[in-house]
Amino acid sequence: MARRAGAPEVSAGSMADIAFLLLIFFLVTTTIETDAGLDRMLPPMEPPTEEPPIIKQKNIFTVNINRNGQLLVEDEILSIDKLREKAKAFLDNGGAPQGSPDYCSYCKGQRNAESSDNPSKAIISLKNDRETKYSTYITVQNELVGAYNELRNREAKRLFGKNYVDMEAEYLNPETEDSVKEELKEKVTRIQGLFPQKLSEAETSTE
Repeated sequence: MARRAGAPEVSAGSMADIAFLLLIFFLVTTTIETDAGLDRMLPPMEPPTEEPPIIKQKNIFTVNINRNGQLLVEDEILSIDKLREKAKAFLDNGGAPQGSPDYCSYCKGQRNAESSDNPSKAIISLKNDRETKYSTYITVQNELVGAYNELRNREAKRLFGKNYVDMEAEYLNPETEDSVKEELKEKVTRIQGLFPQKLSEAETSTE
C-alpha cells in the first residue's frame, strides 16, 4: 500500500508583512477622541500687592447649584434652560446713568439701576455643591459662556459684519496666515473688551 503524502505546508513568510500593513491601515483610519477642557486662567502664585477693588453687590450675578442639580440664581429658583437669557440680561443691562464714566453706549438692556452698571463691571459668580454632577456643572458653564458669546456675536456683527465665534476660531486656527491673524487679533480683542468674560467660581459648598 502506497504511503499517504503529508499535508502541504503553508508558507508563513509573508504573514509579518500583512500584519504590518494592517497595523498601518488601522493607525491611519482610526479616529482618536480627545477630551475638551474648559478654558480658564488660573490666578497668579504670588499674592496681589494692590488692594482688591471694591465690587458693588449689584454687579455680581450669583449662580448656586445644589447637589440635586437645581439652580438658585439671584436668590430665585431657575431652570437651566432660562439661565442663558437671565445672564445676558445682567451682562447687557447697562445700569450706569448717562454721563457717568461707567455708562455703556452699546448696551441694549433695561438699564435697571439696581442691576449691573457696565459689562466691564459685571461678574458672574458660580458656586457648586461638592456632590453636584459633573454633567450639570458643564451644562451650566456652557450656558454662561454661551451668554457671553451671543452678546459678543451681536457686537461683532454690528462692527465687522461677522460672528465673534467664527473670527475667534479662525484666529486660533494654526493654518491661518500670520497677516490674517494680526487683523483678527485686533478685532477679537476689541470685542472681548466690550463684553469681558468675568466668570468667578466660589469655593465649593460641602453642606
